[in-house]
Amino acid sequence: MLILAGTPIGRPDDASPRLRELLADVDVVAAEDTRRLKRLADDLGVQVRGRVVSYFEGNERGRTPELVEMLEAGSTVLLVTDAGMPSVSDPGYRLVDAALAAGVDVTAVPGPSAVLTALALSGLPVDRFSFEGFAPRKQGERHRVLTALADERRTMVFFESPHRTRATLAAMAETLGPDRPAALCRELTKTHEEVVRDRLGALVEWVDAQEHGVRGEVTLVVSGAPERVADLGPDALRSLVRDAEAEGLSRKDAIARVVERTGIRKRVVYDAAHS
Repeated sequence: MLILAGTPIGRPDDASPRLRELLADVDVVAAEDTRRLKRLADDLGVQVRGRVVSYFEGNERGRTPELVEMLEAGSTVLLVTDAGMPSVSDPGYRLVDAALAAGVDVTAVPGPSAVLTALALSGLPVDRFSFEGFAPRKQGERHRVLTALADERRTMVFFESPHRTRATLAAMAETLGPDRPAALCRELTKTHEEVVRDRLGALVEWVDAQEHGVRGEVTLVVSGAPERVADLGPDALRSLVRDAEAEGLSRKDAIARVVERTGIRKRVVYDAAHS
């Protein structure tokens, strides 16, 4: 049997009792980083008695057939990654696919998830969401992917490395709009956990204001595109802005509210309000 096990995303004591038992009992543990596995086992007070092999992006193509042979020979293989559930932006899919093709049973031991934790803390709608993984590193490809998501109605979740967070947020502000609500979640479940909830443009400014930049593991949660209101001309938009101003909002905030509620570009609403 192949067992996929979720590992803690921060605090070791979030590990499930089943994970502790399996680490001590299975025949083989395939780990994304064997050093992190040893550290986790030490933190949990568990002695890993089975064979430990590495299974990461650089060797999964070659190691998968070896693990399938072990499974077919009757071994129980536990697959763990550095944090969270295998296959979710981590190694795992290739082995699951090969194991199923070989007729091997596959199951999972649930565990902490950065995706679900960030969604729950974001303050954004979570009834429907999409997981987009890591945005492309290259600027042109990143812009193309984010532009294709501009009309996505579901809340979106992204992983990002600390040193690329600023560039990704800036690209999101450009393609999705600076007023799109979002949450930057870092170091989830750890001592220095922080969730910053604001609009994309403001989050870029927040990152710029950090003396030492963004640190730790980052998960970005971005609101889906608002429902667009069709056939709203300049007169209708101007009226909506004036209604918001009548409630006591400034012109800037009134325009921002109309943009959020209609999904119409800020420049269009601005021009209508000042015409």
